[in-house]
Amino acid sequence: MEQEQQEKMEQKARQQGAGTLYLCATPIGNLEDMTYRAVRMLGEVPLIAAEDTRHTRQLLTHFDIHTKLTSYHEHNKFTKGPELIEWLLSGQDLICVSDAGLPGICDPGSHLAELAIKAGIRVSPLPGCNAGLSALICSGLDTTRFTFVGFLPKTAKKQQEVLSEVKNHRETLIFYEAPHHLKATLRQLAAMLGGTRRAAFGRELTKKFEEFRRGTLQDLLNFYEENEPRGEYVLIVEGFKGEAEPSQELPADPVELCKMLMEDGLSKKEAMREAAKKLGISRRDVYAALLTAEK
Repeated sequence: MEQEQQEKMEQKARQQGAGTLYLCATPIGNLEDMTYRAVRMLGEVPLIAAEDTRHTRQLLTHFDIHTKLTSYHEHNKFTKGPELIEWLLSGQDLICVSDAGLPGICDPGSHLAELAIKAGIRVSPLPGCNAGLSALICSGLDTTRFTFVGFLPKTAKKQQEVLSEVKNHRETLIFYEAPHHLKATLRQLAAMLGGTRRAAFGRELTKKFEEFRRGTLQDLLNFYEENEPRGEYVLIVEGFKGEAEPSQELPADPVELCKMLMEDGLSKKEAMREAAKKLGISRRDVYAALLTAEK
């Protein structure tokens, strides 16, 4: 049913002469990594939506491209996105670029693509560089199956939640990290995934000071505790190789589940919230069950 509805939307958009949204890869460092097609298309479309117009203008100037730029980023996507969809529906093509690599990977390009697809607008890739895959193929680790995690959340608690979800994944893990957060992130990785996990860290990919450093997570932690990280990093971490821990069967009764969670160290309020999430019920229902049990 959903497929039929989408096809009707696309047909309607074509009949109205809607333009095409192109998602264009840009270099992750070396400007020579631009493709011939991407350079040509950037010069032919009437408008480019850029994450940082100043950064993209430097790229366009290098290739003598004078296409009009408009700002589209994380902080204006909910207001600017619909405007760009109207532009596309009016029959004009649009290219969306991020600061580096493929738009839609850790940036708002994915939101624009989602809006376009819902409106029946054709979305087409202009392929090219991607930091995660570039680091993966040079890592020496398994490339047949992998999970892209990207940037971890900012708080330690949220980081631990994400790492708990992926720590038993058999496939190779891909993370992004900035230099000023690298050591803290590496400590979390070693603690949550195990210091003996093999890893390969790539920094400044395709640039003058490109470097890969390989070893266990503990080896890399020891190195960066003594050496200040420099440049943007892609972290490639080996998948889980041990025996998976047996899954713990959770009580279906919210009172019992809350009791178990509190025994694990959660406060009553945290246990109620977690029990509601795990059982798929409201916190009000959990609270009511606890009140009844206390009578």
